[in-house]
Parts: sequence; structure tokens; C-alpha cells
Amino acid sequence: METPPGDPRPHRLLVGKEEAALEGESLLVAELIPGRPQPFYWKSTCETWSVAFSPDSAWFAWSRGHCVVKLLPWPLEESEQSGKAWERKSHCTKGEASGRGGAKEKTLECGQIVWGLAFSPWLPPSSRKHAPCLVLATGLNDGQIKVWEVETGSLLFNLSGHLDVVRDLSFAPDENSSILVSASRDKTLRVWDLGQNGKQLQVLSGHMQWVYCCCISPDGHMLCSAGGEKSAFLWSMDSYSLLRKLEGHQGCVVSCDFSPDSALLATASYDASVILWDPCTGEQMRSLCHIPLQSSLDHSSDYHASSLRSVCFSPEGLYLSTVADDRLLRIWALELGSPVSFAPVKNGLCCTYFPHGGIIATGTRDGHVQFWTAPQALSSLKHLCRKSIRRFLSTYQVLALPIPKKVKEFLTYRTL
Repeated sequence: METPPGDPRPHRLLVGKEEAALEGESLLVAELIPGRPQPFYWKSTCETWSVAFSPDSAWFAWSRGHCVVKLLPWPLEESEQSGKAWERKSHCTKGEASGRGGAKEKTLECGQIVWGLAFSPWLPPSSRKHAPCLVLATGLNDGQIKVWEVETGSLLFNLSGHLDVVRDLSFAPDENSSILVSASRDKTLRVWDLGQNGKQLQVLSGHMQWVYCCCISPDGHMLCSAGGEKSAFLWSMDSYSLLRKLEGHQGCVVSCDFSPDSALLATASYDASVILWDPCTGEQMRSLCHIPLQSSLDHSSDYHASSLRSVCFSPEGLYLSTVADDRLLRIWALELGSPVSFAPVKNGLCCTYFPHGGIIATGTRDGHVQFWTAPQALSSLKHLCRKSIRRFLSTYQVLALPIPKKVKEFLTYRTL
């Protein structure tokens, strides 16, 4: 459970850990470390199953284990300190520590193991405010979903309906969106509307195993879900109907993410591969295989298979990051189809990009969060044009344009 008042070490933040790196190795710039372990409690575990940055880049949410979520103002106050590692001490349990711009660190006591996290701006229907408030949804071990107002740390909704662990959450990307999708071990996805006091709009059934993840496309029209099966499901967010099953993996699909322009979908599997799909046509565009890397990054002689845990696109859509059981974070260049950077992540569970790029956060089984440098490239004019076009035109619409074949191939990512 939460660190009791008066404990001088609720968590530590180590910064300035830019040690000499190998070529192609990402640098560890900061690490969040949980405080002293608490007495055993049957409802409590230490894993960091999920981490998230808020869309406005102002907050970082850390599922710290022991039924607690930490909301930390971003950038981390101590991140300006460099060249040495040091320990931050705090005596508060309710987020009394001041952050950048007057924002305060907050502790959300969820009462259950926290599996999924999702931020979204939201404008309450009865609010007189002209600007939306920022909310954080938390998926819990008992099937509940708690939705919190970030600014105050107050509980807004407690959504009930799932019969088992809520493993993942995804908000529709529309501005001030109130639509939330949840994925659960009860083999269903559920659609909620915060604008109608958390009303359950739809139950999506079809998975035969636990549903591990869900992701709504940036254009808001598609939903991908993955469970303990060898296929991913693609749903329409307009009709809540199943569009197609994406079949091609040889093991359970455990993670998925759309590219920023919604033109590509990445699925990660226990079969040690990532498949890039055209979600509009269901066509496989490329497969990224996780080949064992024998280098000084692997400090253990007990080498394990590269079963994947998490996959995510970079904000500009030029890179893809994966966390695998071989203790590595890989960063892939889409145009090359190969990793361009690595980082040693032991027992990694999840990864996510900072909204403006340049930083990747990873969560681990021991409750740690590590922040790594990520490659950044200035998007070419061609890529910027492709992103702009694909945000509005589907693959079929692009193929119908009276333009040269090579241009169509580029716009539909057939050049990967």
C-alpha cells in the first residue's frame, strides 16, 4: 500500500546518469525508484504495468505498484541537475511536493492493483469553464475503472461493468473527448462516455482469451485490440462493429499502436516479432524480427527468448520502440527496418514516448521507471506531406487519386 506518513523515502529520483554509451545505445537520463518495500498485502504488487505522459506534456503518470499511481509534474523538477546522481526525499503522501509552474505531485490511492493508465482532456457538460480539465483513467484489478481530475487529484467517476482485471485503456483522440475504451481479462472491450456520467455505450465481444491491450487510431475511426490469441481485432469506432481480424503472428499478440497518421498499425507478439499492417486493407507491410543481440548490453549468461511486451510509435512516426524479455529496449527506424538504438531494460513491461519525442519511459516488474534518450530526426518535407494527407485519406482513397504510381506507393507506405 502507500508509504505511511513520515517515511522519508516514498520514492527516489536519480538523475544525471549519462554514462559513457556504446554506439547505438540510448542514454539513461533519469530513473524513478519506489521507496522502502511495504509489508506484504494480498492486494498489492510492485509492478509498473503502465506509464503515461499527458497530451499537453505537463504530467507523467507512474503506476508505482502497491495500488498507487503517482502524478508527477513534467519536466521532473530535478532534471535540470546534471553530472551526478542524487536522492529526492519527500515526507508527503498526498502530493505536497511542488513542481514546475506551481503544479504539485499527487498520489492517487486506487485501493487495487493498477494495470492501465490513460490521459485525456475533458470538458464536463455542466462545467462553466471554457477550457477542458485533464483527467486520468486507471484500470484496476477488480474490474473497476477510476477516473481522476489531475489538477485536484479528486475522483470523478468509478465505472463498473467488467468482471475481471481492466488491463488497458484508450481515450478517443478528438479534442475534449469523453469516449473511453477499456480492455479486460473478462474477454471484452467496453465503451464509456464520460459526457453522460460514465454511461456504458457498448460491449465488444469476440475475443476468446484475455484482452491485453486496446488502442484507438489518431483519426478516431478505428480501434485495435489484442488478447491471448495469434490475431489482433480491428473495430469500427463509428459502428462498434468488427472490421477484420489481422492474422499473421505465430504467438499471442500482446501490444498494439497506431502511427500518428493512422496509416500504419504495429502489433507485438510473444513470437518475438512486430508486424506493421495497413489497417485499412489488412495487408502486412513489414515484419520486424527480434534477433538475439550478443553484446555488452546483455550482462547475463542466462539469455531468454525475445518475447515482446510493448510497442509504441514515436510522435513524428519515423521510429518504433519495443520492450522485450531479452532485457532490451529497441528503437527501430521504419525506413531501415532495423534497430538504430538499444538500452538495457531488465524485466521491462511497458514503454511510451514523450509527446514531443526525444525521451522514452519504460516501466519494469520491480516498479522502476527509466527515462531514455531517443533518436530524433527532422521530418522530411515528403514525410510531412504524407502525414498530412493520410490523416484525411484512407489507402483506398489515395489509390484512387490521379497521381503517379510511385507517389501512391510512398503515400501508402508500400516503400517500407
